[in-house]
Amino acid sequence: MTPQIIDKTDQKILSLLVKNARMPFLEIARICGVSGAAIHQRVKKLEANGVITGSRILVKPQALGLNVCAFMSVSLSEANKYPQVIEAFRKIPEIVECHFVTGKYTLMVKIYCLDNDHLMEVLLNTIQKIPYVQSTDTQISLEQAIERQVWVKGYGGADLPDGGYQGPAED
Repeated sequence: MTPQIIDKTDQKILSLLVKNARMPFLEIARICGVSGAAIHQRVKKLEANGVITGSRILVKPQALGLNVCAFMSVSLSEANKYPQVIEAFRKIPEIVECHFVTGKYTLMVKIYCLDNDHLMEVLLNTIQKIPYVQSTDTQISLEQAIERQVWVKGYGGADLPDGGYQGPAED
């Protein structure tokens, strides 16, 4: 996808919506100094151009008892069977992300499970039984240190996101 050209007002709108996707357009308009109708039109344009791909509610996995987060690297026996493996992965509710990656492995998968026994069940009795899955390497996440959306401004480095890297931390 080609990066879209967005102006400072669009950047401000996006930065506000990334922080709170439910923020009312009138509040965004007040902050940006434009009309509510202008915000509505800009958001619709950002959606039409594929800059905004939707909004969603985020559920904390631990609140549902999903206490184990794991990352699994997957090797395929036949690389051209990638679409079939992805289709099988789509049917496994524990898999929340799947990426086609470079390096030793073909796929990187993020999984949430109730506990280690559940993870072992999914690994041994589901994932490793999928045709063309040759091998897996699983790492269990002990803590998620950072979780955030992409920042909106300064991909060239001029405008860092709020709280972005500014050099060595000072105590």
